[in-house]
Amino acid sequence: MDYLPKDPAILVSSVNMLLRDEEFDTLESLCYAFNREPREVRNYLLSHGFVWSEGQKQFRPIGYDGVTANGRQKESAEGKEW
Repeated sequence: MDYLPKDPAILVSSVNMLLRDEEFDTLESLCYAFNREPREVRNYLLSHGFVWSEGQKQFRPIGYDGVTANGRQKESAEGKEW
C-alpha cells in the first residue's frame, strides 16, 4: 500500500488490517509511515462514525461495545452496558 485511502470505510479496514497483521505496532507508527498525523486520522474517522479503541488497537463504530465519541464507556441506568 503506497498511501492511506480517503474513503472512511476503506481507511478503517486498511488501518485495522495493518495493525492486526502486525505490519505496525501502533497507530502512530502506521500514520508516520504514510506521512499522516495520528490526530488527523482519528478526527477524520471520528467525523465519519468511528472511534479509536486503544485497548483493542483498532477503530470501531461509535457505540460499539458502549464506547462513545469521546472514547469513554457508556453506562446504562443500572451501571451495566447490555
